Amino acid sequence: MTELPHRPLGPFTVSAISLGCMNLSHAYDVAPPEADAIRLLNHALDAGVTMLDTAALYGGGANERLVAKAVGHRRSEYRLASKCVLDLRDGERVLDGRPESIARTLDDALVRLNTDHIDLYYLHRLDPDVPIEDSVGALARAREAGKIGALGLSEMSPATLRRAQAVHPIAAMQTELSPWVRNAEIAVLDACRELGTAFVAFSPVARGMLAGAVRSPDFVAGDIRASMPRFQNPAFEANLALADRFAAIAADAGFTPAQLSLAWVLARGPHVIAIPGTRSIAHLDENLAAASRPAAPETLAAVDALFAPGAVQGNRYPPAAQAQVDTERLPEEA
Repeated sequence: MTELPHRPLGPFTVSAISLGCMNLSHAYDVAPPEADAIRLLNHALDAGVTMLDTAALYGGGANERLVAKAVGHRRSEYRLASKCVLDLRDGERVLDGRPESIARTLDDALVRLNTDHIDLYYLHRLDPDVPIEDSVGALARAREAGKIGALGLSEMSPATLRRAQAVHPIAAMQTELSPWVRNAEIAVLDACRELGTAFVAFSPVARGMLAGAVRSPDFVAGDIRASMPRFQNPAFEANLALADRFAAIAADAGFTPAQLSLAWVLARGPHVIAIPGTRSIAHLDENLAAASRPAAPETLAAVDALFAPGAVQGNRYPPAAQAQVDTERLPEEA
């Protein structure tokens, strides 16, 4: 097994670049054949990845079942992360942070994952109808029962993080972060650093936009990017021009665009861990190469200048999805 650089996460250390498993079952383009997904997950472990990230929402539990089938026999080699509160019920996306619902989702996840213990369990979103203290309390009880090892939050504000931390230590905050999504820099990155909470960056290559993987706003049915304002014209064409300029900066520095995006994310602080997802073993290896190669300060400065406030066009989420996100908005976001 290859040794990648590691960073702390609660009671664990994990590879600085780990693997988001979502797009093996859910959300982007067409899911790969199961055999290909199984090969990729095993290759990730062979390459030194030590955390796999899934959720009840992804494919309505299908992603958790895939992880179990693919690498359940290698359970001692990685930290397993999953999430509750967001779920699919009868084909409908449901937001439910009540303690009894969290307990039920967790028990179902343990069955799907074919395990009796999940290392890191997140509240996937804040349920505005349930005090965060109640939802975190449910996770704390699950930890006391030995069902989970550490607690996490996803897409929540510093104020919510501090309220949660008062109930139980929060090991990780998972939020979108890339050169073109900078909301975390408002406050939550600093709050995580202050509290000793790892910051787990999802979509660190901008949902493929900063990996050269998206050249058109024409997505297949069911691809979540089709509803995202940044991926719709006229914003898309302006953002594609930015992505092309970013690719030129990367080439000048000897990186691929994905590698520079990941290097930029990891440079936000030693408490930051990136979890890019991919369906390609070649792209996985390309991503992991960024873990051991920091970008020069002048390259990072060029990226910051390119993505100055207001440069990226369009909001991060459509209104319905934004309503379920507790993180701060930048001034240019409506």
